[in-house]
Amino acid sequence: MKGNTDVMILGTGRAVPERILTNADLEKIVETSDSWIVERTGIRERRVAEPGEPLSLFASKAAQAALADAGLEAESIDLIILGTVTGDMKFPATACFVQEQIGAKNAVAFDVSAACSGFLYALQIASGLMAGGRYRHALIIGGEVLTSMVNWADRDTCVLFGDGAGAVVLGPAEGDRGILGTSIGSDGAFSSLLYNPGCGSLNPPTEENVRAQLHTIHMAGREVFRNAVVAMTKSLKKVLEEANLQPDDLKLLIPHQANLRIIEAVAKRFGIPMDKSYVNVDRFGNTSAASIPIALDEVCRQGLAGPGDLIGMVTFGAGFTWAAGVVRL
Repeated sequence: MKGNTDVMILGTGRAVPERILTNADLEKIVETSDSWIVERTGIRERRVAEPGEPLSLFASKAAQAALADAGLEAESIDLIILGTVTGDMKFPATACFVQEQIGAKNAVAFDVSAACSGFLYALQIASGLMAGGRYRHALIIGGEVLTSMVNWADRDTCVLFGDGAGAVVLGPAEGDRGILGTSIGSDGAFSSLLYNPGCGSLNPPTEENVRAQLHTIHMAGREVFRNAVVAMTKSLKKVLEEANLQPDDLKLLIPHQANLRIIEAVAKRFGIPMDKSYVNVDRFGNTSAASIPIALDEVCRQGLAGPGDLIGMVTFGAGFTWAAGVVRL
């Protein structure tokens, strides 16, 4: 989809738990090692929410940071979209909790479930809704508390995931700044390769299902890796072509922080050097829908990119879903 150049990112924010779980910590609870984890994923540590710290806590903090960065009050927000698969509850939408916690009483709020692609899905949805002029300021959040559904006895998955949230405020564009393009896609034929089978209407939270660990993440790692590289490459290529851009035009590429090998493979296919591919997977692990907005906030606050710079974003998640976007900050 062609972007909405009437809408730009006005501010960014992030929030992560204080607790750090290192690879050395994981060595004490599951059969693994720091070298094994780093070699296969690039992850060295991740942030983990404490009991009683729900997603809405981090999503609200990230939202408040983005509002402060944009110089706006919460009451000026017309639209809140939260991408997540680990909301506080099955319902209502965690976006509604965020709305209450930050005081955005004039907004309409809802969640989007697209796994790791949730933030970019939400960005495209918001861009389309704002194109009609009905909404002037939107708050887009990607957030997860994935450790709430991790099986800590499964060394193939428990080493991967972390918690946190990132947010952006969208509003009227200035000059040539704005959302130049977005692309989202999915293929349900691969839904059995990365999923959480429990706690829904198919497998309700019975005692038997909980014992069977149906409420945890199940993943076929090799197939996910292969499909992720292909889908992310196609998605980013599509959005760049629609925006009449080349990979060299990008100041930075912010890929989904799932696995360093995936990031390297996608960058190689585009000829983008790794020093132009932002990486923080070593510090946060895979935070799913939160990974791109957390990274974007770091990029902006560290001065690695600023007004007028082109930023590419690309992701892949369960479903399978995938998404890409290009913005001029």
